[in-house]
Amino acid sequence: MRADARKNRDHLLAVAGTAIAEQGVDVSLRDVARKAGVGLATLLRHFPTREALLDALLRTSFDELTARAGELETSSSAEDALVSWLRGCVAWTTEYRGVTVLMAAAIEDTESALHASCVTLRAAGTRLLTRAQAAGVARRDIDGADLFALVAMLAWLGDQPALAPRSDRLFDVVSSAILTGAPSSDAEEETLPAVP
Repeated sequence: MRADARKNRDHLLAVAGTAIAEQGVDVSLRDVARKAGVGLATLLRHFPTREALLDALLRTSFDELTARAGELETSSSAEDALVSWLRGCVAWTTEYRGVTVLMAAAIEDTESALHASCVTLRAAGTRLLTRAQAAGVARRDIDGADLFALVAMLAWLGDQPALAPRSDRLFDVVSSAILTGAPSSDAEEETLPAVP
């Protein structure tokens, strides 16, 4: 990609990021183009669909969260790694209003531009959860799909003005419900297969 084309694309992404943070994922593409100082046709030439725009905007964050999970696997206890990643993931999803609805739909829709990124993100969380379960510090009756749903639920709370003040406390409630607090020797405890 030529330097000027990359600069234009990066400018469109920056404007779209601000617009989505302010107005949510259903922001008008025409408004994004207008705020970027280009025509709608120019925006659509770079990003032919709303999902393509969102994928380009969110992919870097998805990649960073996935890389963060890898770092936490080697640098933190299983319990701390899981909670730290979960907190970071929830915080990121609240930056873009309405993104959790799209992520929840994209995880099941293999045709979605967001599908691969969501699957990769879920797999990263699943690895941390599986590690915590193996260490006996996390419930064994939840899986990666449950963890992904909990991220969406907690992020949704942060999107609701009336509930947002409770989101930190409720994060602590949910994370303490995931964690067992101490290694378990109960080999009989039911486990679910990991969902990548």
